[in-house]
Amino acid sequence: MNVAVTGTPGTGKTTAIESLSTDLDVIHLNDVIHEADLIAETDEERDTAVADMDAVAAWLADREDRLVESHLAHQFPADRVVVLRCHPEEIERRLGERGESEATARENAESEALDVVLSEAVAEHGAENVYEVVTTDCEPSAVAAEIAAVIDGDREPSAGTVDYVGYI
Repeated sequence: MNVAVTGTPGTGKTTAIESLSTDLDVIHLNDVIHEADLIAETDEERDTAVADMDAVAAWLADREDRLVESHLAHQFPADRVVVLRCHPEEIERRLGERGESEATARENAESEALDVVLSEAVAEHGAENVYEVVTTDCEPSAVAAEIAAVIDGDREPSAGTVDYVGYI
C-alpha cells in the first residue's frame, strides 16, 4: 500500500510522522528532493527549490509499501491520501516561528484557506481516497493516531469537511 501524507506547509506533517509507528517505508520527500538533487530550478522570489516532478516520480516509481510525507506527496500515485489541515492563523504563527518571511507565511495561510492542497488531492485521487485530518489544536501523537487509522482502514474518507474560507 502507498500512502501520501500531505498538506500546506505548517500543518504538522513531519512532526506527526515522527510520532507514527508503521511498517510502511517512510519517505520524507522534501529531504529526498534535496539529497538526490531532484531540483529543476530555484524560485529566487520565494528563495526555494522547485522540484523536478518527473525526476521525483521516477525516483518513487519502484518503491512500494511506502508512506510519502510532503506538501507535494498528493501529486504522486497513492492508494490513500491524508491531507492535514490547520487553521490559517496557526499556519502563519508556525511558519513565522520557523523563520519564514511574513509574505511566505501569508501565502501559505491563504493557500490553506482556499483548500489548494485538498482540491489537488481530490482531483488526482478522487474523494473516496482522501482523508482530512485537522491538526490545529492536536498533539502530534493524536494526529499520528489518525494517520494510523487511515493506514489500517479504520477511518472513512473525508474530503471537504474543513472550511477556512472565512480567513480570507
